[in-house]
Formats: sequence, C-alpha cells, structure tokens
Amino acid sequence: MMFEHKSVLLKETVDSLDIKPGGIYVDGTLGGGGHAFEVLSRLNGTGRLIGIDQDEAAIRAAGERLSRFGDRVTIVRDNYRNIDDVLKRLGIGRVDGIYLDLGVSSYQLDTADRGFTYREDAALDMRMDQRGSLTAADVVNEYSKEELTRILRDYGEERFAGKIAEKIVKAREDHRIETTDELVELIKAAIPVKMRTGGGHPAKRTFQAIRIEVNQELQVLQDSIDTMIGLLKPGGRLSIITFHSLEDRIVKNGFRINEHPCICPPDFPVCVCGRKSRGTVVTKKPVVPSKEELAENHRSKSAKLRVFQRAEDET
Repeated sequence: MMFEHKSVLLKETVDSLDIKPGGIYVDGTLGGGGHAFEVLSRLNGTGRLIGIDQDEAAIRAAGERLSRFGDRVTIVRDNYRNIDDVLKRLGIGRVDGIYLDLGVSSYQLDTADRGFTYREDAALDMRMDQRGSLTAADVVNEYSKEELTRILRDYGEERFAGKIAEKIVKAREDHRIETTDELVELIKAAIPVKMRTGGGHPAKRTFQAIRIEVNQELQVLQDSIDTMIGLLKPGGRLSIITFHSLEDRIVKNGFRINEHPCICPPDFPVCVCGRKSRGTVVTKKPVVPSKEELAENHRSKSAKLRVFQRAEDET
C-alpha cells in the first residue's frame, strides 16, 4: 500500500514557523513528507531540513517524495524524543524551527496489518516503530486488570475502563487475545447497548489508549518539549499539532511553563527563584482547521496547532 497521508493544517503550520530561507528546520514526525515538502519549497540553497520518523514505511515514502531536494534534506529513522542526539550526530547546534504532527497517520490507520484500526481484523500490533518489542497484544494479554483499567481511563478517557479490563482478563484465561476483532468484540460486550450509539465506534477510546501505551506517546511528548525549546535559536519557533485533549493539555501546559516559569509565591514583590522566561506562546488560542479543510479531510476534525517562540535574548 502507498504511504498516503493528507497533511493537516499544512499552510497554517508552515506559516507559523516564520521560515527563514537559509534556516535549519526539524520535522520531528516526518510521515509522508507533506509538511516537509512545503518547508523545503520555502528554503533556498543554504537552507536545510532534518526529517525524523520511527516508521520504516514513512522513511521510505518521504525519501521518495523529497528526493528532488537533494542534500538539503536529511532523513533519520529515530524517535523525536532523541532529537538532541540526532542533531549532535549531524553536527548541528541550534535550529530555526521544529514542528510535530502528532498521532497516527492515515497510512497506519488504513494498513490493516499494522493493527491500529478497529474496523478491520488484524494482529494486535500498533507499534509505530516495528523494531520495538512491546505490542498491543502484549498489553492486552500481560497487563494486570488494574493496569489495563488505568490505561483505558487515563489514555482513552473511557468511562467503562473497569468493565472492559474485566472482560479482557476473563477472556484471556481461556486463550491469548491476538486480533483486533477479538478485542473489539470484548469491548462491545463490556459497554451497555444503549451507550454504544453516538460518540463514534465503541472501541475508539480503548484502541487509542492501548496505542498510546505501546508507543509511550504522552511520555515522549512530555519529556521532549523543554528539550526542543532549548534547541531553538533566539526567535526560533516550535509548532505542534495535537489530535486529542491529552496531547493538547501537555503542549499547552509545557508552553505556559516555559513562558512563565517563576515559582515564587504570588504575594512576593519580586521574583527570587531566578527562573526566566524562555519565550512566548504565539497562539493564545490553538489554530484549528478551516471549514474547507474539514470538508476535504474529516480526520482533521480534532487537530489543534499551538506555537511557541524562543526569546530573542534568551541564552
């Protein structure tokens, strides 16, 4: 299957980076290279883009799509959590901009055997990096009832987390749960019939939660925001597209703390903690897709873009 992914908030994201034609930019979630292509199109001969992705299929597809830009683009198979090491290996210090398009790609969703979708039967996998050892099947079959409940509740915001976890644990006493269809049927059996209508597919939240656990998506994001801001040149920008409230909350709070890091009690007349602002949140409210984009791409519905700019005089 061709790696196809319609880039969400394409113009808004690239515009938000305030591209310098000779600058260096990092795409931390390269995917099919849609955003990267637009960024590279705005760079001149001295400009450079570093594309990072952990999915082998994405690396292959982006390499083909961006081949026309020659050595102005460097593609690295890695997780953006290692962005500092990636740039060090390339001999790059600070950069002019970094951007992330989080979540699962259209290709990953539409390729059934990757195990991300609840709409087609396949092995329970859900690894974005297929070199990883932990799969969705491991989570479903080896985590305790308490761990499963926590994951479904915290990562999927699933109100029936406990009942679903109970169904899973009981079913696996007879045999290992290996396929997406098996899991979907257990989820449906755990949710009252009257609660299955509206709000999308009943397995949506559970699949999201397990996928987040397998790939440690929220922890990676949480751990990376400060590092990415630290890698920006003065005036450089970090732009992040999120697709659900859990990601958006992490980005919003991470940006806020970097803008206002002071931990002094509010009644102190002056700051004594010594923590200085690292920059400014450019987007006081997140940028969301236009009506036109929503009509063309229903998967953009929950997308939100937030942008942070490194202080001009911050060192």
